Amino acid sequence: MNKSKIKPVAIVLIAVIAVTAGAYAMFSSDSGKPAQPAAAAPKPALTVSAAQPEQTRLPIKLSANGNIVAWQEAVIGSESSGLRLTHVLVNVGDTVRAGQVLARFSGDSVRADVAQARASLVEAQATAADAAANAARARTLQNSGALSTQQINQYNTSEQTAKARVAAAQAVLDAQQVRGNNTQVLAPDSGMISARSATVGAVVGSGTELFRLIRGGRLEWRAEVTSNEIGRIRPGATALVTAASGEKVKGTVRMVAPTVDPLTRNALVYVDLPRTPSVKAGMYAQGEFELGSVNALTLPQQALVLRDGFSYAMRIEPDNKVVQVKLQTGRRLGDVVEIVQGAKPGERYVAAGAAFLADGDTVKLAAAAPAAPAASVETNKAPVPVNAALAATK
Repeated sequence: MNKSKIKPVAIVLIAVIAVTAGAYAMFSSDSGKPAQPAAAAPKPALTVSAAQPEQTRLPIKLSANGNIVAWQEAVIGSESSGLRLTHVLVNVGDTVRAGQVLARFSGDSVRADVAQARASLVEAQATAADAAANAARARTLQNSGALSTQQINQYNTSEQTAKARVAAAQAVLDAQQVRGNNTQVLAPDSGMISARSATVGAVVGSGTELFRLIRGGRLEWRAEVTSNEIGRIRPGATALVTAASGEKVKGTVRMVAPTVDPLTRNALVYVDLPRTPSVKAGMYAQGEFELGSVNALTLPQQALVLRDGFSYAMRIEPDNKVVQVKLQTGRRLGDVVEIVQGAKPGERYVAAGAAFLADGDTVKLAAAAPAAPAASVETNKAPVPVNAALAATK
C-alpha cells in the first residue's frame, strides 16, 4: 500500500480518539462531583415569643373633673344685739357636737333686764288679783241694786285688763330669758368648724356671722360631666377620686343634677366622700366613674408599635415570616390594650420587640416553657419563662 495514502487516515483516527477521550473525561468528571445543595434558608432576624389576642373583661370608666366641697355648710350667727363677746371656745378645724357651746356674750345687762321684767310681772299679778277681788264683790251686789250696772261693768273690765297686763309682763319676761339664753352660742349640729370670724371683745349685732360649720364633717365631689354622658351615671355608682396628694378615695354617687348648665352644657354629679385627712374642701380633683365591664379583645402593650401616629403589630405567619398589621386600639388596662379592629382570635403576634422588625422579616420562635414539675418531684432547674428574652440571631 502506498504510505502517502495511509498517513491522512491515521491523522483522522487520532483526532476522533482524542475528541472521544475528552468527552469521556468531561462526563466522567461531572458524574463524580456531588450534587449542588438547594438555596440556603433565610436567616432569622430575631428570636421572639408569640402572643395571641385574648378575650378580657375590661371595666367601663368615665373620667371627670370637679371641686371638693362641703356637703352642707351651716352659718352660725349671733342672735343677740349689742352684746360684747367675752369667750370664743373653738377654732377652725375643731370637731364639735350638737349643742356644744362655741362662744359666750356678756350677760350682765341681760340679767338686769330679766330681773326688771320679773318685777313687772309680780306687780301685774298683784294688780290683777286686786281687780279680780273687786269684780267678784261687784257681781255679788248685782241683784241688790247697791251698784249700778255701769259700775259692775267697770269692775269686770278692770279685771280683764289686769289679766292682760299679767300676760304682757309674762311675755316680756320670757323674751328677756330667751335673750339671756342667747348669750351662749351653741352648735346647731355635729361637724367641723370651717371658718371663724368671732373676736373676743367685739360688740356684734343680731345676725352677724360668727362661725361656719361643715355639717357632719361630710364632703362631696361635684364632678362636671357632659350632657351626652350624664345618662350613663346612676345614683349608687362607685367613683374613684384622686386627691391633690395623689391618694385615691372611693366615693358613692348620691345624686345627679336635674339640670344642665346652659353655658357649659355640663351637669353636676354629687359624690359622697369618706372622711380622710388628704381630702379637703376647696380642692380640685380628678376621678373616674365605674360603669360596669364588657368583653374585649386584648393584646399585650409590648406587642404594639407606634409608627406614623398609628398602632401596628407584627403578625407571625405559618412560615415564621412577620406581616405588619395596622390596628385600631381602644382602652388600656395595665399591660393590655383593647383591640377594636385589625386582629382576630387565634392569630399569633410578636409579643415583644416588634419595633426591631420590618414587614417580611423571618423570626425564630422561642421554645415554650416546659410543664411545671409535680409537687412530689424535686428539681434544681429554674422554670423557663413563657416570654423568652429577645436574642439577636448571629
